[in-house]
Amino acid sequence: MIQASNVTLRLGKRALFEDVNIKFTEGNCYGLIGANGAGKSTFLKILSGQIEATKGDIIITPGQRLSFLQQDHFKYDQYDVLSTVIMGNQRLYDIMKEKDAIYAKEDFTEEDGIKASELEAEFATLNGWEAESDAATLLNGLGIDTAIHYKQMSELNGSEKVKVLLAQALFGNPDVLLLDEPTNHLDLEAIRWLEEFLINFDNTVIVVSHDRYFLNKVCTHIADIDYAKIQLYAGNYDFWYESSQLMIKQMKEANKKKEDKIKELQEFIQRFSANASKSKQATSRKRALEKIELDEIRPSSRKYPYIDFRPNREIGNEVLTVTNLSKTIDGVKVLDNISFTVNREDKIAFVGPDTLATTTLFKILAGEMEPDEGNYKWGVTTTTSYFPKDNTKEFSGDEIIVDWLMPYSPEKDVTYVRGFLGRMLFAGEEGVKKVNVLSGGERVRVMLSKMMIVGANVLVMDEPTNHLDMESITALNNGLIKFSGVVLFTSQDHQFIQTIANRIMELTPNGLIDKISTYDEYLDNDEFARKRQVMQIDRSEDDM
Repeated sequence: MIQASNVTLRLGKRALFEDVNIKFTEGNCYGLIGANGAGKSTFLKILSGQIEATKGDIIITPGQRLSFLQQDHFKYDQYDVLSTVIMGNQRLYDIMKEKDAIYAKEDFTEEDGIKASELEAEFATLNGWEAESDAATLLNGLGIDTAIHYKQMSELNGSEKVKVLLAQALFGNPDVLLLDEPTNHLDLEAIRWLEEFLINFDNTVIVVSHDRYFLNKVCTHIADIDYAKIQLYAGNYDFWYESSQLMIKQMKEANKKKEDKIKELQEFIQRFSANASKSKQATSRKRALEKIELDEIRPSSRKYPYIDFRPNREIGNEVLTVTNLSKTIDGVKVLDNISFTVNREDKIAFVGPDTLATTTLFKILAGEMEPDEGNYKWGVTTTTSYFPKDNTKEFSGDEIIVDWLMPYSPEKDVTYVRGFLGRMLFAGEEGVKKVNVLSGGERVRVMLSKMMIVGANVLVMDEPTNHLDMESITALNNGLIKFSGVVLFTSQDHQFIQTIANRIMELTPNGLIDKISTYDEYLDNDEFARKRQVMQIDRSEDDM
């Protein structure tokens, strides 16, 4: 159990949290949600002791161990992968190092023997003999092959480091587990493994995530941060949303009844206050009127952008034909003889662990990269707009947002462009920010503004949900569902794929898998299950 008692955190004059009281109990998984800037990550840091509250206390059941997902990807670069995972239980790791140091002594004394015996007993209590195999199991589950387990962390790429740090947080069955955006940079297979792990985890979990499907899958409760307070709801994310909307509706209905009663009493008082025979009744109604209090309904601090992609031109029957496309990068063939045809009603999700292959394909289709072999042909009625996974070079200049967008606008009018920015929550002075100081989420919203302005009938989008908050993801999700054109996209957000795509493609080492289906149907497909089973067998053989 972990509890916040009267916790307040002030940043200057602003109170990020004010007298927060909440208890997180064993056996439950709590999804911590709130608008951007509400303080989700900060609250996790307060719970973990990384940040000290201005006032109040964090109480953890005595003897329980807390673990949290590290955000510094370079912190363990001097250690090997297995050691980094085992450091998730720092006491166990310290015992291992201390034992090794004692046994390495040339002048091993009787005192050393007694100390080693004590350490061995504690080591056994902490399941130290299973530490390496437990760490390896976590790593394999997250898709880190055994060959990588003994490498230095400095040798790993960003995605691999994220998985190792996640394995570290999960290691050793912690009593309280704090996870800040654990699905970021994970492939869909790793996310599914993590879902099952947390569903079967018996202790306390508090997780921040923008992945609605993930929250629905693993959470037993939702802790909603709004206006410096935290309100606890039983159930998953969808249940919270329905409950919160129902609560607001009921409060509005109750206020409407009170307003009608107030009007009725005021009319009676006004009509009969001067009438001697009715004066007692009028006085009685004045007292009743004074007792009626309307419930304060504060609008949520959440802000939803308005995303609406409207093609300037209707798309024809011929959209895209890809023929025998191949591409090698750094000596590795990432695309091998790929062929497919896109139809006018297709919304295609590219899934699977090989994100480099998808990114390469999208760059080729966007004209940013040439294939080594093969070709592709867009239909004569198509107009395309491309959303790259890495938009850094797009925002390297020092122009303001309005000026950056102006070349893409058919109408060279500042008011027209500001209208699109306003939809994406860049109101007033926000619209004159320089593009090279924008945050990751702001860059994505500017890119989406550009795509709306362009009015293309084919959208090619590589991980568009990265860096977006829940409200923006929901708005983008709804915008793409309504979009009348063609979409080629990739995302690690399960619900995003399930609700948009009507066709699924996966680029595998054995070729292209192409299915007309929803994402859930694709995952349940026997062929998909057999393919995954073969991959798992291959990994098992590699481990032997």
